[in-house]
Amino acid sequence: MEHGGYTYIMTNDATKPLYVGVTSNLANRVWEHKNKINPESFTAKYNLNKLVYFEIFNNIEEAISREKQLKRWHREWKLNLIKSINPTFVDLFDQIKEDYN
Repeated sequence: MEHGGYTYIMTNDATKPLYVGVTSNLANRVWEHKNKINPESFTAKYNLNKLVYFEIFNNIEEAISREKQLKRWHREWKLNLIKSINPTFVDLFDQIKEDYN
């Protein structure tokens, strides 16, 4: 299934810190984070290897706008957003691999 863009949140087992990103290919981008393709990146440095939240948009511009909005949010607001759909902070990567690849 093709989509225009995704906004997503990554974390680690301690749920600290949170990383908000945007992409046009969610499964591929999360795979890159998990495999530390860019070893100097924020996600590699803090071992942020769990996809805990994502939203789907019709176009990349909408996804970028949402990413900017979420990056301005307080940590508590982001945690509440994640908990609204993923209260136990499970890694959603297996779900997107099956649904979107």
